[in-house]
Amino acid sequence: MHPVLFQVGPITIYTYGFFIALGAVLGAWFMWWQGKKQYGLTFDQANALFLLLVVGGVVGGKLFLFFENPSFYFSHPQELLGKNGFVFYGSLLTDIPLMLWYFRKNNLPVLGMLDIMAVVTCLVHGFGRIGCFNAGCCYGKPTSSWAGVVFSDPTCQAQPLNTPLHPTQLYEAIFIFFILLVLLFIIRNKKFDGQAFLSYLILYAATRGVIEIFRGDIQRGFVINGILSISQFISLVLIIGSVYFYVKWRRNTTFR
Repeated sequence: MHPVLFQVGPITIYTYGFFIALGAVLGAWFMWWQGKKQYGLTFDQANALFLLLVVGGVVGGKLFLFFENPSFYFSHPQELLGKNGFVFYGSLLTDIPLMLWYFRKNNLPVLGMLDIMAVVTCLVHGFGRIGCFNAGCCYGKPTSSWAGVVFSDPTCQAQPLNTPLHPTQLYEAIFIFFILLVLLFIIRNKKFDGQAFLSYLILYAATRGVIEIFRGDIQRGFVINGILSISQFISLVLIIGSVYFYVKWRRNTTFR
């Protein structure tokens, strides 16, 4: 695809970074707008939360990337800090406890704010997957179907080049934006605080579990080799945990 969006003299703007930044800006705006409207979130609080989640997301995403292949990254630390990107689940599982701590610390409604953050996550992640598509990372398996996309730029990360691959990045982006629409509907009609957040976890985890079948970057790691990837295992745990809390919180709507 197009790993480089454009160049101006010595300055190179990468497509992956551009779409991540676009999603982050939209997500930060939505967080502040809805947080202020619903719960009196101040600009300073929103800014501090955004910076906290960015740091947590980077650290968690890189940490999970390291665990995919510890021996490789021990001997090639520059690859860990360089262009290899992040593991989304690492960022998510790091940021969730950070959000819980921050909301408690600032006396903000925990479950209500989590509903807002579910939409924020979709915005950042959805645009991020479009960036992945252009960078060639998170690529799919070879396919002869009509959906196949050929990556030819030698600087992109997709393998093999010049071969139709499942555009798993676009599959995921489409489903994430669909989930976003579902969440907006739920927020307008929700029966209890936390419903949108738990719905996001369930819907995304189910989507990710299926899309993993078409992924071609096998270096991401498996719990059961060739059968159950690490991401599918995490997805399964998230679905079970989220369904449990969905039932619990639905029965006890007094928790905030």
